[in-house]
Amino acid sequence: MKKRKVPMRKDIVTGEMMPKRQLIRVVKNKEGEVTLDPTGKKSGRGAYIAVDVEIAKRAKEEKTFEKAFHVKLNNSFYDELIQYTDHLQARQALFGNNEK
Repeated sequence: MKKRKVPMRKDIVTGEMMPKRQLIRVVKNKEGEVTLDPTGKKSGRGAYIAVDVEIAKRAKEEKTFEKAFHVKLNNSFYDELIQYTDHLQARQALFGNNEK
């Protein structure tokens, strides 16, 4: 039986390579809107961040996604990211890392 390769992506804040399932995808669409992509299937340019509240807070402080996507973002985007990350982190603590 062949072992499946785990897709890896780079966390945009830390630069660390991690399994895709342990990351949150953020996408910028053609209209320049930056949103969270819980499904991982939205079209547009994607960037990934670890499911870690501290890293999400660091992204807000460093304006990571503004730099990556060359757009101006409101604090509300980062607040939503932090809240979503907190939610996923709690789910992972309850159900393990395979849950998304």
